[in-house]
Parts: sequence; C-alpha cells; structure tokens
Amino acid sequence: MELEFLGTGAGVPAKQRNVTSIALKLLEERNAIWLFDCGEGTQMQILHTTIRPRKIEKIFITHLHGDHIFGLPGLLSSRSFQGGDLPLTIIGPKGVKEFVQSALKVSTTHLSYPIFYEEITEAGIVFADKNFTVYAEELDHGIKSFGYRVEEADLPGELLVEKLQKESIPPGPLYGQLKNGQDVLLPNGTVLKSSEYIGKKRPGRVVTIFGDTRVTKVSEKLAENADVMVHESTFGKGQEKMARNYYHTTNMQAAEIAKGAHVKKLLLTHISARFLSKDIKKLEEDAKEIFPNTKVVKDFDTFEIPLKERS
Repeated sequence: MELEFLGTGAGVPAKQRNVTSIALKLLEERNAIWLFDCGEGTQMQILHTTIRPRKIEKIFITHLHGDHIFGLPGLLSSRSFQGGDLPLTIIGPKGVKEFVQSALKVSTTHLSYPIFYEEITEAGIVFADKNFTVYAEELDHGIKSFGYRVEEADLPGELLVEKLQKESIPPGPLYGQLKNGQDVLLPNGTVLKSSEYIGKKRPGRVVTIFGDTRVTKVSEKLAENADVMVHESTFGKGQEKMARNYYHTTNMQAAEIAKGAHVKKLLLTHISARFLSKDIKKLEEDAKEIFPNTKVVKDFDTFEIPLKERS
C-alpha cells in the first residue's frame, strides 16, 4: 500500500505544484489504484509516474470545486484510448455524474468501459468488501465536501509451518486446508484444529484523506488512530481567521487534529502558490511543534504504508 501525490497545490496550478490528486496504490492488495480527486492536468502528472490508467479502479471525489475535478474528462478519455476496458466507479458528492456525463456528451467522447456513479448524500460507508471499507464524513467547506477513511480488514495469520514440521506432519493439501480455516482429520484419527496452527492476525491499516475544510467536530473521528492522515494546509500559523473566512484550515489546526486523533503520520497538502520555499519549510516546522511526525508533501512524493505488527 502506497500513497503517491500527483498534485499538491491549492486553487490553481503552479510551476512546482499541480492541483489536487492523490493515488492510493493497492497493487499488492487488489492489483488496482484508487484516486482521490482529479484536478486539471492529472493525466499529465501520471505520465511522470509508473501508474497505468487502466489500473485505476475507483475515483473518490471530495468536492466539486474545479481544482479537484477538472481533470476527470481527460483522464477518463485517455484511459479508454489506452486500452482500459474494465469498469470504473466514481464516488463523490451529488453533481459529479452530471459534470462527467455533460463533458463526455459535449465532446462526443465514447468510452470503451462502463462508469458507475455513487453520489454521496450523507455520511457513512461508501464502499465495502472483504478487504476494505471506505467511510465518508461531511466536512465544512461552503459546498458539500467529504473526507474519506479507508480501513483495511485485519490480515489473516500465517500458517505455522515449523510447528507442523516438528509434529512430523508432511507438507501437502492439508496445509492449505488448515490455512483456509478448515480442521483436518488425519488417517490415525488425530484432528488438527486450524486455530492451533495459524499465527496471530495482523491489524489492517487505516488511511484518512480530507477534502478542503475548516476544522469540524468530525475531524478527529475521521482520522482516529489512522496510520496516515492527509490534510489540507492552505493557510499557515497565525492565519486562522483567514482560514475560517475561506473555509480552509491552517497547518497548526491540522497538526492539532492529528495529535488529538492519535495518528501516526500527518501529510500536509493543498499548498497555496503564494508560499515560497522558505515559507513551506516554516509550515512544516511550525506544525511539528504540535505534531512532530509531519511532512509537507510535494508533487510525486510517495509514501509506503507498512504492515502493522501482529497483535
């Protein structure tokens, strides 16, 4: 599991930062990639990475401001031109379906794959299968804006091969049966209980990605105990009034959320073009006063989210 930042800017593209898009790379887990937001130029950013558009399985949109959605029509078209034929799901606020369909209709674009739309009207689970659950919480940005919490299911324990070998149980199909949770009856009448030959489970990982927002009462709930929390940092220390007026957050407020939610790592994004290099360094240093494990990200930064220790 990896996060790769395709765009880390706020509002408009800058020379060093494109507008928002984040890839959650689940290649080992499900041979797929999930995008969170798709600002203008996202497909151009992808050309500088190893990401293949046909691997993009889901696109989660936080809100419908242009710097978060204007890249959708181009990316969807390119995915079709490049041989993508697997279905794609777009999840986001009401209106995202109309936006995409209008753009495709006006440009007479015909895709080689179906798009499924799931428009969010309230907080709750927006996707779930046996491996992952994704929750959405409504934020405070003047228009409907959501944050997403991705929870990985606990990973099963490993088969205790050494224990089986010590008990002179030779490798064979029964190893697979035990690993799959089935008890095994040996020819001599001995019953091998699967639970006694499977190691401890490994807790699943949690990633929280916020859309644009003021600080809200759901912020800590959304990020609680996350391995990684991605949060906007449109404004800096001492600019809390401006942040509130423009429905955004400061670096210090994001750090307070991370601290209160007991997350492991805070990644700050949505950086305004008005910040110069020295300003960005200060954004990070100031936030670290509250939450030491903070990083202001830049375009193409990649972060591996390691497996947790077994419980």
